[in-house]
Amino acid sequence: MTEKKEKDKKIDIELDQNIAEGTYSNLAIINHSISEFIIDFVSLMPGAPKAKVKSRIILTPQHAKRLRDALAENINRFEKKNGEIKNLDQLQVPLNFGPTGEA
Repeated sequence: MTEKKEKDKKIDIELDQNIAEGTYSNLAIINHSISEFIIDFVSLMPGAPKAKVKSRIILTPQHAKRLRDALAENINRFEKKNGEIKNLDQLQVPLNFGPTGEA
């Protein structure tokens, strides 16, 4: 009986080939309102005068908190297996980088 209950709880998730390839992002911009969190994933390329939002995800506050918890759990597992992820925050990436007109 328990096995049937477990089987009934499974969700069949389909992964489209285009989505499976993924999209590279090296910047996430997060905003929120009372009812939702908006995460814009951006790809910043050196020398490019403009960065483009590659994907936008909109979450309820409850799902945003679940995402935070799931990321924390997965980062902990990763670091146990591969060592600490170094935080390179001291490397400032200017959001307006690119040609400045100086010689």
